[in-house]
Amino acid sequence: MDHESFRSACLELAGAFEDHPFGPDATVMKVAGRPGGPAKMFALLWDGSDPARANLKCEPDLADQLRAIHPEITPGYHMSKKHWNTVVCSGSVDDAMARDLIEDSYDLVVESLPKADRERLGWKGLARG
Repeated sequence: MDHESFRSACLELAGAFEDHPFGPDATVMKVAGRPGGPAKMFALLWDGSDPARANLKCEPDLADQLRAIHPEITPGYHMSKKHWNTVVCSGSVDDAMARDLIEDSYDLVVESLPKADRERLGWKGLARG
């Protein structure tokens, strides 16, 4: 997955928008349930990277499993190593897996928004096994 495809996959999600609080070299993808409401980051994308390189939120146990299987997935660069992974979309991380990881990160963040905001987004909740 290239940079623009990754960016587009993030922006397709309900309530998602981009911000540049760290300067022009990094795009922060955030989600808000309503205009002016609380916005939370679900992805940080290094601009111009090809293949795409980003930090994504992940459940800690799954993060460890993914890191053990995929050399392109490492502890989150400049983030909480427990809750964030850095993902390079190459090799074993194909486009479908990258989209799944983006959606998982988004879901974890939306889950923490106020109930009214989750409802405005039409969010159905995390699938629990």
